[in-house]
Amino acid sequence: MFAVIQVGSNQYRIQEGDTIEANRLGEEKGKTLMIDKVLFFENGEDVRVGQPYLKDVKVTATVLGDTLDEKKIAFKFRRRKGYAKKKGHRQKLTALTITKIAAS
Repeated sequence: MFAVIQVGSNQYRIQEGDTIEANRLGEEKGKTLMIDKVLFFENGEDVRVGQPYLKDVKVTATVLGDTLDEKKIAFKFRRRKGYAKKKGHRQKLTALTITKIAAS
């Protein structure tokens, strides 16, 4: 059994027990979230596709905490001009554990 959900502006293919890292949600550690933006659900022969979302499928997730993504480097350089600029960025993330996928 798996599903495709939307958290923020990103989509994730999930199963029960999976851990995903979504953009920072601002939720407390240990809180339970109900995700209702389910785009696709598959359980053996039962395949459902939402247009855009499925109303009868809900996903429950637990917040593990906030983390930071790996550092991304943006480097600008102009040859022979003595110009170089280096800038780094670490995206703020929230780790979620998928506890249940419920379909009615």
